[in-house]
Amino acid sequence: MSYWLFKTEPDTFSIDTLKQQKVSCWEGVRNYQARNMLRDEVSVGDEVLIYYSSCKHVGVVGIATVVRACYPDHTQFEPQSDYFDPKATPETPRWFMVDVAYQRHLPLIALAEMKQNPALSEMPLVKKGNRVSVMPVTTAQWQAILAMAGE
Repeated sequence: MSYWLFKTEPDTFSIDTLKQQKVSCWEGVRNYQARNMLRDEVSVGDEVLIYYSSCKHVGVVGIATVVRACYPDHTQFEPQSDYFDPKATPETPRWFMVDVAYQRHLPLIALAEMKQNPALSEMPLVKKGNRVSVMPVTTAQWQAILAMAGE
């Protein structure tokens, strides 16, 4: 099992929406590095930190579990979608997604707090310039974040 952090904007897709839906596809990833991780490394059973970005309260807000491995992101084929890609075809998809299941909410673990935790100093998230929406989390980093959440 591996650990991951998936970024989302709460107005687009929130931890509350995931809780209500129970299982959801993680669609709309349009960064090649993140796509490659979804396609090549993320596996069923992996655990995911749900992270809010581009909002007032940036940070980790919950946990999900990957329940379906990589498959083509359907939005790349839908002309009305914000994620439409005219170069993608069903025979040669360019973008992929996984399905995640809600596990639980966490109290907000703010990015500012995470930056202050020495156990997270090597985490890509706390380093300048990191814009990737999917990133690996080490076991030690996962445990440090759960400890910050009081678990």
